[in-house]
Amino acid sequence: MIIKELLKSSNWISGLQWLFFIFTNIVVIPITVGAAFDLPGGKIVNLLQLSFIVTGLACIVQAFIGHKRAIMEGQSGLWWGVILTLCNTAIAQGMSLTELGGSLTVGIIISAVLTLIIGLTGIGPHISNLFKPAVMGVFMFLFGCQLIGIFLKGMLGIPFGNQAQGAHIDLSISLLSIIIAIIVIIVSIKAPPAIRKYGLLIGIILGWIAYVLIFKSEAAVSEASSFSLDLFPLGKPTWNTGIIITTVLAGLLNTANTFGALKGTDEMYKSETTKTQYRTSFTITGIFTAIAGVFGLVPYSPYVSSIGFLSQTGIIKRIPFVLGGFMFLVMGLIPPVGHFFSQLPLSIGSAVLFVSYLLLLNSSFAFFKQIEFNTLNVYRSAVPLFVGIVIMTLPASYFETIPSFIRPLLSSGLMVGIILSLILENLFKWDRYGKTEKIQSESENMAS
Repeated sequence: MIIKELLKSSNWISGLQWLFFIFTNIVVIPITVGAAFDLPGGKIVNLLQLSFIVTGLACIVQAFIGHKRAIMEGQSGLWWGVILTLCNTAIAQGMSLTELGGSLTVGIIISAVLTLIIGLTGIGPHISNLFKPAVMGVFMFLFGCQLIGIFLKGMLGIPFGNQAQGAHIDLSISLLSIIIAIIVIIVSIKAPPAIRKYGLLIGIILGWIAYVLIFKSEAAVSEASSFSLDLFPLGKPTWNTGIIITTVLAGLLNTANTFGALKGTDEMYKSETTKTQYRTSFTITGIFTAIAGVFGLVPYSPYVSSIGFLSQTGIIKRIPFVLGGFMFLVMGLIPPVGHFFSQLPLSIGSAVLFVSYLLLLNSSFAFFKQIEFNTLNVYRSAVPLFVGIVIMTLPASYFETIPSFIRPLLSSGLMVGIILSLILENLFKWDRYGKTEKIQSESENMAS
């Protein structure tokens, strides 16, 4: 049966669509992380190749052994945003990148163990009860603010890592990036559905070509003749309490991606996610997160954005998804491919992803629509949203008076906002606030 499905050309064509989707979401992540940690070109190439291999393998394993749905398993956007933010904060506060990387490694491995425990014990559905619609709305909104901020800086030609200190906006690069972002938005809105789904890929191709023609190629990354595995490329394991606490909390909050992706596809698969699916999904995510920690990759989780892809294409069968993951894995095994894609201009990648993650606003509103806000219960979301956004705008130097063990956590607007939302949402019964006043007002109106 499987062999017969593999021989169908339609499955391979659908697999190519999955390949493009996986590629667009992953290619910029290891490049930006490598740049933020000032890694040499050869190591960035290795990170990119390993990202392709591990991501392709993760998708295949989830499809056959895990949740058994066509949901992309990739390097988490939440983790990515936290790591890049910690890089900027660490540099501003005088922490070395190797110390940051070593502590991140320890935190990621601890998070992997906790994710494995969640999977093996089957407590995932109980944890999901904490992530109520108001929490998910705050999570999506602040997550979007953080990533959009990172991408906008990339679009403006501001480099990652130590090079960002004293950097200025590059007007010519900014203009090209803005044009590419506008083109992607127009394609995503105006183009026919068959072309619209490739809007991000079209933006990368057009932008890359234009960048090379206008600015010539970026400084060439030294090409690796063969693929090599480097243990702890971001820094050997070290213990910085603040970084590890922040990282572990990020890992726990990252479980929201699993709940969102699986619950969001229940209707498509005409079945509710079972406890077994939660268990196997979390277990596999935990395993690949541990691999990520050891080899310097951004940790893994199911992609909520897969829901949009499935809705747009209607490709819910596993075989095309597995084929797309397999082709992505093979790309990682070919060194020239990794070297070629490692030279993608970060400003172009940032412009394309800037457009992609604007849709998080829609996801946030979808969760907030499930809540009936009034003047008494609006605090449940207003406090975490405004506090989180304001903290994001504060310079890192403002937090130097805070003890170092808690500083990385309190200087992250995303983390503070989500934690506040979890506390407020689960500490109070907000739905009863305002109802008494509403009933009394209606009674007075009827009496008059």
